[in-house]
Amino acid sequence: RFFVNFPSAKQYFSQFQHMEDTLEMERSLQLRKHARRVMNAINTVVENLNDSEKVSSVLALVGKAHALKHKVEPIYFKKLTGVMVEIIAEECANDFTPEAHSAWTKMRTLIYTHVMAAYKEVGWVQ
Repeated sequence: RFFVNFPSAKQYFSQFQHMEDTLEMERSLQLRKHARRVMNAINTVVENLNDSEKVSSVLALVGKAHALKHKVEPIYFKKLTGVMVEIIAEECANDFTPEAHSAWTKMRTLIYTHVMAAYKEVGWVQ
């Protein structure tokens, strides 16, 4: 859904940047591997919310890699986490209470804040 909503994000993925068919994208092993890495990083953040150093470390690594190696505009982190919250809300509709929505909104802010700090640390200019 992220790439359907924000097709410009595909420019950062040489393996599937020219794919237009959403089914083809869903079947892409490279895309699945990347999605798994993203979710593993988010899972690590969630599991370590009480360890601010671990959270900062994980998100700094993500931010620096995306700034320096991949040259991804940081706004895509905000867009991606927004899509994730949409999907979680849909898939868990019965359990997605206002409190859950608030928690995920805080998570989005936490991720973006730490990623932006990493971008600034490496001298990213937007």
